[in-house]
Amino acid sequence: MDRDVVRAVLFDVDGTLADTERDGHRLAFNSAFGELGLDWKWDVKLYGELLAVTGGKERIRHYLEKYTPAELNRSDLDNWIAGLHKAKTRHYVALLERGGTPLRPGVARLIRQLRNAKIKIAIATTTTPENVTSLLKSTLGEDSPGWFDVIGAGDIVPGKKPEPDIYHWVLDRLGLPAEQCIAVEDSENGLRSSLAAGLDTVVTVNDYTRLQDFTGAAVVLSDLGEPTQPFTVFEGTAYGSKWVDAELLTKLKARQG
Repeated sequence: MDRDVVRAVLFDVDGTLADTERDGHRLAFNSAFGELGLDWKWDVKLYGELLAVTGGKERIRHYLEKYTPAELNRSDLDNWIAGLHKAKTRHYVALLERGGTPLRPGVARLIRQLRNAKIKIAIATTTTPENVTSLLKSTLGEDSPGWFDVIGAGDIVPGKKPEPDIYHWVLDRLGLPAEQCIAVEDSENGLRSSLAAGLDTVVTVNDYTRLQDFTGAAVVLSDLGEPTQPFTVFEGTAYGSKWVDAELLTKLKARQG
């Protein structure tokens, strides 16, 4: 098997495709809290701490356990959390539809180049399918969800990142071995998930993840870069490249192999 060949690129979503966490999901959570009459307020610092927990419903439960344990006594707690998260998703989708969340540098360019090169593209995320399709449609166009060969999102697997379940699910449906694919992530939990699935991984950091541990990444970058806006290399080597393209991904795989 030629592991230097890149036959598919698997993208995380939140923080990777767009900076959706601080000024997207956080605001949507706060709107949902207000809608349900809760006096909770997740500020930027607190939300950064909560991001250590992957998954919106899991994040809510963690917040209850740490900050408002009396709420754990609610009857039918699981359904109440699910309802709160559903309200949050509705607010988040409405925010995306207003067009206030642009893609990060290089994302649209790389996706289009991979499609032109006949390299498969996929999504591997624990955010909801609604969040994924709304982000793609609001940034790349109404038909863009159909560009992806596989979209793995939400509760389709039991283990959230850093467990590798979502990557195994996507790889299985792509029909490709991990050795011929590469992942793009933004967080330590995401990297641990992709590495556990056997995937070489490019990390593009953001304000919340910049100081996390990215041991094992093929390269750690500020973003995917543009010809007019080169990325910054934080860890590893980019072989003189200034933006991520299929050629650089192939070089990274060859080095990892």
